[in-house]
Amino acid sequence: MYENEIIQIAAKKDPVEVYKGLLELVKKAAEEKGRISGKKKLYYISAEFLIGKLLSNNLINLGLYKTVDSELKKNGLSMAEIEAVENEPSLGNGGLGRLAACFLDSIATLGLPGDGIGLNYHLGLFKQVFENNLQKEVPNPWIDDKSWLRKTDRSYEVRFGNATVKSVMYEIDVTGYNNKTNTLKLFDIDSVDESIVEGESIWFDKNNIKRNLTLFLYPDDSDDQGRMLRIYQQYFMVSNAAQLIIAEAREKGSNLHDLYDYAVIQINDTHPTMVIPELIRLLTNEGIEMDEAIDIVSKMCAYTNHTILAEALEKWPMWYMEKVVPCIMPIIRMLDVKVKERFGNDEKLAIIDKNNNIHMANIDIHYSYSVNGVAALHTDILKNSELKVFADIYPQKFNNKTNGITFRRWLLHCNHELTELLESKIGDGFKKDADELKKLLEFENDKEVLNAIADIKQKHKQIFADYLEKQQGIKIDTNSIFDVQVKRLHEYKRQQMNALYAIYKYMDIKAGNKPKRPLTMIFGAKAAPAYTIAKDIIHLIICLSELINNDPEVSPYLKVVMLENYNVTYAENVIPAADISEQISLASKEASGTSNMKFMLNGAVTLGTEDGANVEIHEFVGDDNIFIFGESSDTVIKHYEKADYSAESIYDADPEIAKLVDFIISKELFKVGNKKSLIRLYMEILTKDWFMTLLDVKSYISEKEKMLEAYEDREAWEKMMLKNIANAGFFSSDRTINQYNEDIWKLTADLSAQ
Repeated sequence: MYENEIIQIAAKKDPVEVYKGLLELVKKAAEEKGRISGKKKLYYISAEFLIGKLLSNNLINLGLYKTVDSELKKNGLSMAEIEAVENEPSLGNGGLGRLAACFLDSIATLGLPGDGIGLNYHLGLFKQVFENNLQKEVPNPWIDDKSWLRKTDRSYEVRFGNATVKSVMYEIDVTGYNNKTNTLKLFDIDSVDESIVEGESIWFDKNNIKRNLTLFLYPDDSDDQGRMLRIYQQYFMVSNAAQLIIAEAREKGSNLHDLYDYAVIQINDTHPTMVIPELIRLLTNEGIEMDEAIDIVSKMCAYTNHTILAEALEKWPMWYMEKVVPCIMPIIRMLDVKVKERFGNDEKLAIIDKNNNIHMANIDIHYSYSVNGVAALHTDILKNSELKVFADIYPQKFNNKTNGITFRRWLLHCNHELTELLESKIGDGFKKDADELKKLLEFENDKEVLNAIADIKQKHKQIFADYLEKQQGIKIDTNSIFDVQVKRLHEYKRQQMNALYAIYKYMDIKAGNKPKRPLTMIFGAKAAPAYTIAKDIIHLIICLSELINNDPEVSPYLKVVMLENYNVTYAENVIPAADISEQISLASKEASGTSNMKFMLNGAVTLGTEDGANVEIHEFVGDDNIFIFGESSDTVIKHYEKADYSAESIYDADPEIAKLVDFIISKELFKVGNKKSLIRLYMEILTKDWFMTLLDVKSYISEKEKMLEAYEDREAWEKMMLKNIANAGFFSSDRTINQYNEDIWKLTADLSAQ
């Protein structure tokens, strides 16, 4: 099917024309597959959907990839050339958005009726560029005449306190693997004006809502106008979602009293929280009594908690909300009154606290029927510590759903060679049932298979090295160990600890201790524009890169690379090439992590703390196939409870640690860096160190050195690679979505395409 069309498209030979032809072909094929249908539908509402480039992923899901790839090769083209034409949709930032994208793929693959709902950001988060060894943020436009977006005739009115806007709904097809299609619905307004952005910056008039509403994801929130703009965005998203949900349910026969029989809402983090009061408001406007409206909505909504960090559990001053969304404030006050009538004035349970702050997570927990964490450890911490007061009164609501990743994207798409090896040895059942990867364990003593896995890794190291040189002009040694930490820049993820290791290694080599094999340390991360210390950490890493890479005594043995504008495409290149997967967050702080799963699937070995999903990875691969360091989550939580952690005390007591920290303000780094930035970071680590870098740094260095030594036993390392790949099946988002559906959503799968 479609072979003649594919032949004609590939014959055009011009990559731009070929891309346009394939884009239209995929849209047509997705449409002809048909839409997934069912009485009850899931609405997955999220501020982010980091969907990445879609061409190859859709071709794989539609069963067209091999035919297209073959025809391109006949015409002297490669899929990589065609993909290079495609803009990467700038609709997400980190793990939250990538998880949402994986979930949509699995929802469609399993035949579940479920759409994503978000916003159509014109300029995304930002494009990261490096100037003077510092991060600079510039707009990242991605929408052009030929994109995956499809404009619909759906439109809704959204009223704010000082403005009324009329929305436009766009759709992007979400193809299921060998199945029908769902959609990602993105709301926008026609009056958004990209020209209000000041030059090559991300600064704009934050007060002009009709022109700025969907310009950027997470606009700068360092002032009142920026914080209120986030509320404008969130309410715009959920008001459209609520109106859409009601309209679609009515089209299927709902009388609204039974709305929960037609719709279930997954609230992805606290950004979509206002869907609860907004739906209640709309139902009461339809003549439904307040108590019944609250009951209906509470039976529809489920909440996923992604973090225990207070900064991410949103709370908004009441005066912000009164100004931006006055229409839902009577509902929010009523919800708060009902909580206080039932549970008293316990501040931990209140929706509106004594300082007149509105706690969004508290709305979610009180007025949803399910609250889930995203890894076993994370959920335990929620129930036993951070949200214990809620778990005690609503034990039936709390449950765990360990995150997963879309295997088709992170294996079939970005590692064709490993996919072909697996097919030849264990069949192709793993593409649909990831648990079948366990069959690979039968070959753990097969030298031919072990060598093949190692050869595939080496090939991808070369692919990534070529890609990096093309993107940034940086050359790396493919015979070195690739040590990779790529994720959002946040102090709890402890990129600063990895930087201290780079300092340790630099000093060690300068002291004459030449390693057996070179080490290439690869970082990729964006820092939020207003997160000063995170930007300082990026600055330190880039300064270390310049210092080390230009030192003829050290550079043959150590190289530090900071990927510029790390995104899904970069991830698809670097993850299959990685030897070491850095998962070094402070124990108890990373809810799950998903890059750990992608690296594992592609044969990297984890260096990590017992945090997030690392705990479950450890359980699956065993002690001999992972490298664990650092204090336990229990110990860390006790330090926070007692407030007894002191970075200065560790610094004063340990000259080796002091030497590493002091190097941040050394004359060597001052020569290549910004003195103010480096001193600020130095003082932050020395006097605050909120995420206990110095607590674990020596354990980290020791374990990393053991890992580098272990790499030299090539057969043993190859077995570790195999065991990680073979045990990665549990971390499929298909498994996660099955669990969501069985325990929370209870949708009926549409399997008519299978």
